[in-house]
Amino acid sequence: MHKGSCLCGGVNFTVSGKISHAPEACHCSQCRKQSGHYYAGRNVLKSAPTVSGEDKVAWYQSSEQVRRGFCSICGSSLFWAPLMPDYDYIAIAIAMVGGAFDTPTNSHIAKHTYVGDKGDYYDITNGVGQSEGY
Repeated sequence: MHKGSCLCGGVNFTVSGKISHAPEACHCSQCRKQSGHYYAGRNVLKSAPTVSGEDKVAWYQSSEQVRRGFCSICGSSLFWAPLMPDYDYIAIAIAMVGGAFDTPTNSHIAKHTYVGDKGDYYDITNGVGQSEGY
């Protein structure tokens, strides 16, 4: 079981079982503006997280395909949720500014996406795959 929360503790979550997807780091301008750096998320089945304080989760629809969840009290980035009905996953923030997990995830970033939009103040040096999109 993995546990996590926002900065103020108003939103807590648990994810039962093993998290099978490796995290991806998105460097698009939307993720960078939301998180303050890049957004790294861990996909889990939509049904996997149990959220306490769900009334404090605010959602911002950043495009026709995606909404982003954050704590309405402290502003912590928590979720990235595609709106496509046939997509069964939600991403939970794992690293950088939006690191919502309280327990170790024993994972490493597997892919960098939208690298053409990345900030000019850092380099991607961990040797994993990079792409201009998903």
